[in-house]
Amino acid sequence: MDIAYIPSPSRGVLEIGPVPLRAYAFCIILGVVVAVWLGSKRWVARGGGKHTVGDIAVWAVPFGLVGGRLYHVITDHQLYFDEGKNPWNAFKIWEGGLGIWGAIALGAVGAWIGARRRGVPLPAYADAIAPGIALAQALGRWGNWFNQELYGRETTLPWGLEITKTLPGGEKITGIYHPTFLYESLWCVGVAALVIWADKRFTLGHGRAFALYVAAYTVGRFWIEWLRIDDAHHILGLRLNDWVAILVFLGAVAYFVIVGKKRPGREDPASIDPMADADERAAAGPADRAADEPGGTADAKTGDESDEKSDEKSDGKPGGKAQDALAEKLDKLEKGARNPA
Repeated sequence: MDIAYIPSPSRGVLEIGPVPLRAYAFCIILGVVVAVWLGSKRWVARGGGKHTVGDIAVWAVPFGLVGGRLYHVITDHQLYFDEGKNPWNAFKIWEGGLGIWGAIALGAVGAWIGARRRGVPLPAYADAIAPGIALAQALGRWGNWFNQELYGRETTLPWGLEITKTLPGGEKITGIYHPTFLYESLWCVGVAALVIWADKRFTLGHGRAFALYVAAYTVGRFWIEWLRIDDAHHILGLRLNDWVAILVFLGAVAYFVIVGKKRPGREDPASIDPMADADERAAAGPADRAADEPGGTADAKTGDESDEKSDEKSDGKPGGKAQDALAEKLDKLEKGARNPA
């Protein structure tokens, strides 16, 4: 009896005239957009400027893409540099192959550069962007579905993934396998929800929300990696990525505990984004800037209105001060006329 299964797309490229729209690239781009959008909302809620996350992402995203590709090519070098392989394929990023460890590591370098240019503390920025990164990973994994790659062992489960593809060497692969792309995508959504909840519940700061994201992700990556059957280097019976996940998990937990003891709570909102006020003033219109400046239009108008109100208070009539002064002078003249020197 046939079982239910998740079908794989027949192709991962949509031709729009001469321009190929690759699903893998689209998933990555969509993930970046979601990460920046959510990160910006969280950053503003922390007291930062609304354009800061995007400005820093301009540095972080390219560095992350390069880092992710480098990690993949280095750890799977046999796919590109063994005999009979084409080294130029290492540049075909649209065919898949981004290592999250390299993406986060080198992406952090780009974020550090962008944060220094803005005067922003990197741990605070990392806390704001952490759930967005998890959602970006969740979306990016669907690119593996379109490319029919990184699936797990064969299975008879009703949510198994149907794979039907031909490898470059001509070998055909057909069967029902664990949809590890789906497992990781759902896990990352759960990680994002966990970080958002914990951040609100415990007021995480100084990089602890980011450390929680890293620790939670590595737990899921460990058991998902155990299911995968794609070629990988093994050390003491474990895949290389399993060892990386263990080491990164230990580092993230240690950071979370140590920083939590030394610097509990969250950063002062006034200290995390010194350029936020300048950006908002630059984005404001001339009338808004004039109204905010001392002696500006709003202040002048307020002063005029205050003088008018003072005049109206005297004798309850408009121009009351002038009438009082005139009456005082007339009284003096009248007294002088009655009592000449």
